[in-house]
Amino acid sequence: MNAQTRLSPLTAVEEAQPALSLVVPRRGALPDDPGLVGRDRELRALEEFLREARAHGAARVLCGHPGAGKSALLEAAVQAAAATGMRVLRCTGIRGGYPPDLSGLLQIVWPVLTGPHRPDAAGPLDALERVLVDGAPAPGGTSWLPFAVLRVLESVSRAGQPLLVAVDDWDALDPPSRDVLAFVARRAEGHPLALLMTCRPHRTRPASLAGLPGLPLGPLDPAASARLLAARRPGLEAHAVRELLATAAGNPLALLELPAGSEDSPPCMPASSDRLASALAPGAAHLPPGTRDLLLVAALHPAGDLPLLLSAASRIGGAELDFTALDPAERAGLVTFDGMRLRFGHPATAGAVVHGTDPRRCRAAHAALAAVLAPGSVQMLWHRSQAVQECDPELAGRLEAVHAQALEQCEPLMAVRLLRRASDLHPLPADRGRCALRAAQLAHVLGLERMTRTMAHRALRQPLGPLGRLCAEALTGTGNGGQPPADPAAWPAPAGAAEQENALELARITAPAVAGDDARAEALLAFLDAMPDLSDEPRLLHAMATAGPVRRAATVLAGVSAVRHLADVPVRALERLGAAALLAGDPLRALDLYRQAERRHRFHDRSDQLPRVLLRQGLAHLAMGDRGQSGHAFRRCAERAEAYGQDHHAAAARLLEDLVRGLRTGGTVRPGSAADLEAARRSVRSIDAVLAVGTACALVEAGEYGAAWPALSSLLADPRSHAAALFALIPFAEAAEAENASEEALATLDRIEADLGAECPPVVAVRLAVARAVLADDRDDQGDRGDRGDQDAQALSERAFAEDLSRWPSLEAPLRLAQGRRLRRRRQFADSRTALRQAAAGYTMLGAEARLARIAGELRAAGERADGGAPGVSRPAAARDLLTPQELRIAELAGRGLSNREVGEQLGLAPRTIGAYLYRIFPRLGVTARAQLTEALRDPQAA
Repeated sequence: MNAQTRLSPLTAVEEAQPALSLVVPRRGALPDDPGLVGRDRELRALEEFLREARAHGAARVLCGHPGAGKSALLEAAVQAAAATGMRVLRCTGIRGGYPPDLSGLLQIVWPVLTGPHRPDAAGPLDALERVLVDGAPAPGGTSWLPFAVLRVLESVSRAGQPLLVAVDDWDALDPPSRDVLAFVARRAEGHPLALLMTCRPHRTRPASLAGLPGLPLGPLDPAASARLLAARRPGLEAHAVRELLATAAGNPLALLELPAGSEDSPPCMPASSDRLASALAPGAAHLPPGTRDLLLVAALHPAGDLPLLLSAASRIGGAELDFTALDPAERAGLVTFDGMRLRFGHPATAGAVVHGTDPRRCRAAHAALAAVLAPGSVQMLWHRSQAVQECDPELAGRLEAVHAQALEQCEPLMAVRLLRRASDLHPLPADRGRCALRAAQLAHVLGLERMTRTMAHRALRQPLGPLGRLCAEALTGTGNGGQPPADPAAWPAPAGAAEQENALELARITAPAVAGDDARAEALLAFLDAMPDLSDEPRLLHAMATAGPVRRAATVLAGVSAVRHLADVPVRALERLGAAALLAGDPLRALDLYRQAERRHRFHDRSDQLPRVLLRQGLAHLAMGDRGQSGHAFRRCAERAEAYGQDHHAAAARLLEDLVRGLRTGGTVRPGSAADLEAARRSVRSIDAVLAVGTACALVEAGEYGAAWPALSSLLADPRSHAAALFALIPFAEAAEAENASEEALATLDRIEADLGAECPPVVAVRLAVARAVLADDRDDQGDRGDRGDQDAQALSERAFAEDLSRWPSLEAPLRLAQGRRLRRRRQFADSRTALRQAAAGYTMLGAEARLARIAGELRAAGERADGGAPGVSRPAAARDLLTPQELRIAELAGRGLSNREVGEQLGLAPRTIGAYLYRIFPRLGVTARAQLTEALRDPQAA
């Protein structure tokens, strides 16, 4: 027999057992083996296929790309079939060889020929043995063989056991065997015979398989891919997981075989493994040399267009290449050409085609790419750095200088690599230490824990300044729970530009660690105050806001507002400014900065950075009281975070999404699991405080003021949650007013205002004014105050309305509600209804559904009729007459159930603009909810 043919012995048939589910770990697997992760749908389909086959025969074609898990699913089906008493015959195709004709059929029939019990069809079996083993001609010509094989298999299946014929890699069998098996598959029905074949997808499905039932095997979804990595490759750092998920693109073999990111010496090339290369690029080694050179430069520089790659590949071999060099790779299915660029069939194929390439040839490819790329560009210098082996101070200096350009282009990982390589190429120890430390600092920002520790240790082996050494020592403990950074009180003043840069980085690293320690936080703030010439530096502002969000709020917001020319600010700096603004109490400014950061990431196609930005946008919306927009942002964050394997952002987004649901409906906020909270803290350090404050606010929305009042009082008094609780001053006042605790609440507000002093941000001052006006409603209701209390309440209300509330519907709505309740108690019913309708419109725009039922009760108490009118008030002839054409269109779309975002997409307006329109439309029509709009517009008497 040819070496390409493998004879599989008959699978042992076990004693008949009840049907077993396929959704179990494979027999013989290790106890902790998770089985086939993410393939429950396919396993159920195969289980149903086996039931169908035992009953009346069936055939299936399991089709999937290399590494998708076809063989594993086939093995699971074989094990389940054997466990239920089926007999199994098997064959396997061999890729990369030339199997002799009929070798595949011989694998299947061989156990029958050599077995002790020959089937009833002895004559056809003897003839088949002569044809397959001895090479005799078929007795009846070519048409005889398919019928003979079918008859033999039928006789085997009738011998007392249903039969499963399992064919792995059908498309790699010899052509005659493929045709015969396809013939048998079409005629399996009506016999206790199952034929299960696996094959790879082709541009056009082979004609012999046309019409056969198929089971397509796609890539794993991101969540299943992350579960597979966690189960089979535990301990990987977050960045390595993200890179593996992106490169594997749901391919199980790639997830298990791709090497994780390493610190190997140059030259740099895509990673792969022997097994992965043989699966994804089995014929790459047999391609022409020019084609292999073209694939090599394409793998090293995937962003290059074909003319540039051909020019670089020509330099490697010294022979001019043209477009025909691409044809062999296209025929092999390794790449496609979209008219400008090469596209590998799978992201992991780039590493597979160059796997095992000699380092000298790889350096030559990098040098060729450097010669054809734009002089001085980031990519040109990177490829040039990979082509050299000795120290090169001139090149090292250029790499160090160009890393800032990489940051501006939203390529922070490339900036780290440039600095790391510059550290390798610098001959002087001081230069090596400076570049290594800067690489460690950038790696820390990106969450590359292993790279951070590696480069920090490398920097400590070189001469550093005092602050640089403190910074490197702090970075060596990244991710290991190491010693906290040194006390800021002992830090020396920065001397020179390099030490000033190290001081900013040290402050950024230290600020989260000292946030809960008043003495060390004050020392850090004093250190930052001593650098007035950097008052608008994003890192300084972010560190100041982290260490003292309340004590330096006004200073931070002034610094954020002082930053000009935001288009020139790096995207990471934009995010730091947004975080500083949010911590200092101005979520509207933070939201604007985060939206600019999102647009920048989208422009540079850095979708993996979006979950972090979307999560911060959601927090800003939440701080503004906009439940609808915050919930939408958290949902988008969770979806993208799961797609990119960012479990910490996904956990935080899911917890916050549950919180928003409770705030909208007044329902119970479910506490997160310990694992979810631990993961979420890596995304949002203050997640515990945010959840605690939000949960207390949800109690206010539910009307449970007795529980909300002490909870919010405690949170405002706790230094760990004080900054987050400042966003809940209005719910705090509402709970106090309901519990007749206005005097205590006013004392708390006075203490907060005194503590803030000159650092009180404008938006917090507005919240304090609105909270006092809400509390005045309670004092106005106390009989012993009389007219004086009435006048005080009116004055406080007017003072609050005098503030600019146009951008703060979450502050205007409770103020209108308090005003409407106060006017109703004064029996000024018409004015009360107007204020209450405005409050209802504001809460509807914010998505505060729980409020609407209580406001409806207030409206009924103020004389509102069930149809939205008031007794004795004449009404216009038609509600449509009250609206402009634009307002009418918005009201009609909103009445159909469309969200603000969906209405805005149809009309080309922003969601907040739609909300502003609805804010004016609701009181004009006398409605308090979207569900009432359709009826109001339909009734010609509605107003």
